[in-house]
Formats: sequence, structure tokens, C-alpha cells
Amino acid sequence: MKLPESGLIWMNGEYVQWKDATVHVLAHVIHYGTSWFEGIRSYETKRGAAIFRLRDHIKRLERSLRIYHTEMPYSIEELEAACVGVLKKNNLLAAYLRPIIFRGYGEMGISPINCPTECAIAAWELGAYLGAAAERGANMCISTWNRLPPNTMPALAKAGGNYMNAQLMKMEAIRNGYDEALTLDIDGNVSEASGANVFMVQDGILYTPPINDSLLMGITRDTVLALAKDAGIPVKETLLPRGMVYTADEIFLAGTAVEINWVRSVDKLEVGKGKIGEMTKMLKDRMDAVVKDGTDTHDWLHFF
Repeated sequence: MKLPESGLIWMNGEYVQWKDATVHVLAHVIHYGTSWFEGIRSYETKRGAAIFRLRDHIKRLERSLRIYHTEMPYSIEELEAACVGVLKKNNLLAAYLRPIIFRGYGEMGISPINCPTECAIAAWELGAYLGAAAERGANMCISTWNRLPPNTMPALAKAGGNYMNAQLMKMEAIRNGYDEALTLDIDGNVSEASGANVFMVQDGILYTPPINDSLLMGITRDTVLALAKDAGIPVKETLLPRGMVYTADEIFLAGTAVEINWVRSVDKLEVGKGKIGEMTKMLKDRMDAVVKDGTDTHDWLHFF
């Protein structure tokens, strides 16, 4: 996706021009991947512009830093205000927000302790993450790359370094003509996509891998679970063997960028009837009722 390269970015408490939001080439983050970030969407609902689950995203960011023994340099309230400020300064209503915290230029070495903790927030317009696959359904493959076990790189932290693993999956999928990759844990169970959680439907039951299965605790994942509960849909968070991918009635992805995107095929085998499934569509419609109509019974929308 091409970024606008214009407008203002909030960086370390100040608004700076897009081109001036830079870091030193010897910053710790460049050499050792020490960054933590969030992807957040704002929507132009019928009730006004609103950021979706802003507080939950910023709290997850704080938890990501805690795992790496790092303190957030600003309070939750300050970062929330900065997110709103970036949207207003850039005259954006429906947009994608990227808060990122990273270790800057200080000492060179693996330990980041004596390197400053810096923070930036940018925003830009974002359409369908998977492009045409949002309408026609995503064609996926099982990646040859596994997710890292929980005791190697903590998947619960949305850390920049974790996405080296995801990049390998995504590039492999694209090179082989697919939209997205589905990855397995080291035991061969379904984990998630390169940048989204995965759900499957079989015999009227909604399945998704548990949070200890090398996956990120997605905000949209949690949203889907809440919407399913509202609708009385039976849900099972359990280990999902690879074979279930090929027998599921429906499969869909869930994430801030991808939103809810149905899956047409996996490894060139059609999922269900090769069209969006009834449960997937119902959950997507319920999600749209929140972010498009502003029908919010869970207090998820932060209006600005």
C-alpha cells in the first residue's frame, strides 16, 4: 500500500511534517527490532466519526511493552488524545492509525535498557486490506513457515520483530499466487494468518484457536467472539488440526486491517460452497452495524 507521504505525524509529543518524522540509523529498533505497535481504524459512522475500540488497543500496546520490561512513555489518556489529534490535524474521518513505540538511538548492543523509548502516531486512508479478495474471498495456502512457540517470541506482544516470521509467510503466499497465508504452530495445528486471526465454521459451531496457540490476542477476534455471543452462536476455542481447514463449512479472517474477510479456498481446495457463508455474513453484517451505522451496544466507539 502506498502511503500519502504528506500531512502531520505525532512524534514524541509534537506534530511534525511527514518527511521530518525520522530516526537515527543507529537507533536500537533498526538493528534489533525493538518496537511495539498497534493498528487501529476510525470510521465515518452514521452517528459521526469514531475510532473503534481505541482504549482496548492502547491497553494492549501497554501490555506488549510490559512483556519486554519497557514502560510506556505516555499515559493511555495522552496516547488516546494524540490519536484523535492526528486524525483531526489531517482532516481524516475514516482512516487507519499506527501508534508505534520503539527504542531509539543510545547505546549499541543487544540490551535496550539505556536506549530512549520513543513514540509516534501516523494516520492514513485505508481501503480493503486484501483488495479484490474482500469481495471475491481470499485464496489462501498453508505456509511452510510455522509460528514461533510461545516460549521463543511471545505472540501476545504485538512487537515489530515478530513480523519477520509473518513476512516470510506473506511473501511465500504472494509468490505462489495466493492472497494470504495460513500458518500452523509447531505441532501442526492452525494458528493464524500472517496478520489476522482465523475462524472456522463447522456444523453450526464457530471455532477459533486458543490464545496459547502462538497467536495474537486480536481486538477484532475478541469483537467477533462478543458478536457471536450476542447472536447465540456456539463457540469453541480449541486446537484446530490442519485437516479441519479442508473440511470446514466456512473460514474467515478477522483483524483491524482485514476486518472480516471470508476465505474462498485453501491450497486451491474450495471452502464450503465457494461463496461467503451464512454465519460469516451475519457476523460481518453485525460488525458493519457498529462501524457503519454506529449501532454500538458494547461502548466500542470513541467519537471525535
